[in-house]
This record gives sequence, C-alpha cells and structure tokens, in this order.
Amino acid sequence: MALSLGRNSSPLVTAIGVTVALVAIVGTQFLGWEWGSGQLVPTIIGVVAAVVAVFVFLSRRE
Repeated sequence: MALSLGRNSSPLVTAIGVTVALVAIVGTQFLGWEWGSGQLVPTIIGVVAAVVAVFVFLSRRE
C-alpha cells in the first residue's frame, strides 16, 4: 500500500508537521538535544523530517 500525499492530505501533513515541531521543542527544552551535537536521536529525527519534507514537496509538484 503506497502512501498518497495528494491535495486531500493537508490534515495529515499538518499533523506530521505539528508532531515534529512538538518533538523538537520538547527535545531542545527538556532533553538537551542540539542539532549537530553528535547525539543520535535528534539527528535521526532531523533526517526523517527532511526526507518527509522532500517527499511531500515532490509529490505536490506533480
């Protein structure tokens, strides 16, 4: 089953964005996460967020 991120998926994309933002805020404020600090979890979250953003961008261009 393929994940479709067409025009009707705005609530899904918004929910993903809000979730990533909340994780980033909690991580930086309460867990001491910093981008580029060599910590694995924030780096993985950042990479996954970037991949999802590129995927959404490319799927909406078509």
